[in-house]
Amino acid sequence: MHNTPALPADLLKKYDTQVPSYTTYPTAPQFHQDFNGRHFEQHSRLSNASLLPKDLSIYVHAPFCHSLDSLSGCSKVITLAKTKKLNSYLERLLGEITMRGKLFNDHRLVSQIHYGGATANTLSVEQLASILDQIALQFHLDLPSNLEISIELDPRYTSPLEISGLAECGINHFSIGVQSYSEKVPKANDRELDKERTLAVIEAAMRFAKSVNVNLITGLPMQDLDNFEETLSKVIDTGVTRIAAYNLAYLPKQIKAHQAVDAPTLGDTEARLALSSLVRRKLLQASYKYIGMDHYVLPSDSLSIARNRGTLRRNFQGYTTHRDTDLIGVGSCAISKLDTAFSQNESTLSHYCELIDDHRLPIAKGIGLSNDDRIRADVIQQIMCRGEVDLSTKLGQFTETNNTTPLFEYLTRELLELKSFEQDGLVLLDGQGFKITETGRYFLRPIASVFDRYLNPMFDKHILQFSRKL
Repeated sequence: MHNTPALPADLLKKYDTQVPSYTTYPTAPQFHQDFNGRHFEQHSRLSNASLLPKDLSIYVHAPFCHSLDSLSGCSKVITLAKTKKLNSYLERLLGEITMRGKLFNDHRLVSQIHYGGATANTLSVEQLASILDQIALQFHLDLPSNLEISIELDPRYTSPLEISGLAECGINHFSIGVQSYSEKVPKANDRELDKERTLAVIEAAMRFAKSVNVNLITGLPMQDLDNFEETLSKVIDTGVTRIAAYNLAYLPKQIKAHQAVDAPTLGDTEARLALSSLVRRKLLQASYKYIGMDHYVLPSDSLSIARNRGTLRRNFQGYTTHRDTDLIGVGSCAISKLDTAFSQNESTLSHYCELIDDHRLPIAKGIGLSNDDRIRADVIQQIMCRGEVDLSTKLGQFTETNNTTPLFEYLTRELLELKSFEQDGLVLLDGQGFKITETGRYFLRPIASVFDRYLNPMFDKHILQFSRKL
């Protein structure tokens, strides 16, 4: 594919608005502190009693970093691996896994495990193995051929030898945070990168994994078209199967570390849109396929195959090939998702540990889902992953009720609002449903936001802050 048509500049500007990325619906700002561990236990029992109980996915989070990245949005503690504090945290983490395991029926298989945040870069291979052992003790793991174990890595604190050790622990999917290869960009972000070490880590991951993802960021300080094109070319040359190029979520009012960034070095709207266009052109020309939400994959990658089969799903870790699962988040700040509720763990490390020591689930906030939430969550999931929605589907299919009202009657107001997207060539509407056009696939967030009732002034007058969609 050598001639890649540019996205219309007028549409890029029109839809350059602040909307959620919809890894959850309702989104995290809707979580409230009235939801606690007792509520989670109730919803876990509901999930066990479902007509078709879902498989389980486990997300493991450690809020530790070796150094401060001024543009990171994660909750973290700056520390060195193998300290007393980290070992103490690991002990509590294993305790939480034990508590969570007691809540779910034995026949429910764990089909996916994800080590997120700074977990891989602060815990040793042996410590990560102990977590997997504890999960295997408290839950039932799927067959090795079906079990996906993925991990996020910072190449500054990882070596090829460690990649080998992680693979021996069963990890078969690697996600590597590069951000940028250009020398001046990482310096401006307090994140200096050793290019040769990074390439060696990527190459080692390629030898052992079913898939390797590289995360890049556009809109970083001192970033321009020339130095970002250099980064893209180097990553493409590695042959990684997945590349995610996120736009920087710069939120100085919400994240204190962002206040230290020199805002003028971030570039204006025109610069960001130009970087997004460069990403699209380069990756499509290199035979990567766009599956949505900043993610590009090679045709042979399992995500591309799932997209073609209509089995692609989206959760907190991005796109996944696994069918819809109940997600159990363990560790400080981790989020859990059941069919009828979301919850988030305590982010303050000391309070998290106190709750575990008191044999209580360390849940700080959450939300029980109404039938309306579940209906809209499914519609948004279809937009993000399938690119089409069947509006003749009865509401009872989403809520396990006998409600025979079709979606097109329930979402009348939203479908009227969707007309403007149709006029812009982003969706195709008919009496039975709607499809996202090829151009529309680059505007999934604003299309999905039409169905977000919390963004409608009729429901919620609070101003919610999200990163820009491009």
